[in-house]
Amino acid sequence: MLRPPKARTWSRRGNTPCVTVRAGGSGRISLAGLVCARPGRRTRFIFRMLVHHGRKDERKGFREKDFAALLDAAHQQLGGPVVLVWDNYTHHVDAAMRELIEARQWLTVFRFPTYTPDLNPAEGVWAHLKNSLGNLAPCSLDELAALARTRLKRLQYQPGLLDGFIAETGLIPAQT
Repeated sequence: MLRPPKARTWSRRGNTPCVTVRAGGSGRISLAGLVCARPGRRTRFIFRMLVHHGRKDERKGFREKDFAALLDAAHQQLGGPVVLVWDNYTHHVDAAMRELIEARQWLTVFRFPTYTPDLNPAEGVWAHLKNSLGNLAPCSLDELAALARTRLKRLQYQPGLLDGFIAETGLIPAQT
């Protein structure tokens, strides 16, 4: 959405800062991402972005095939079997996704308990992204998408921060 998340800012005493926002349009940006940890290697973040401009017959979000393509890209980049710990989002648990998962012998899937975003390291990534975009007022959806993509690519080169998102969940990666 083009409406920025609220964030704290500084200004001169007596001058309340105002961020002018153009709230028109019905577009949105959808993001899907994986925080990938492997013993002895740096933590990685793999993501995909979908921009919806509000046009007729344009997809509004990720579908099963998009998630499967993300998992295939992760498998190719990580170079080995993947153990996926996933939330219970509707598109993650439906029949079409189960078929796509069963077709991938290299993929093992575990589910988080119902509504436990505090166990998902990707939630930390999204919170960090929203915080970094606070008080920015982009003029267009494409400008917002470019900002988000730049911030997420920068995050890919900060394995210490990604390790922090995993540590924040309290989950401990198993040593194999």
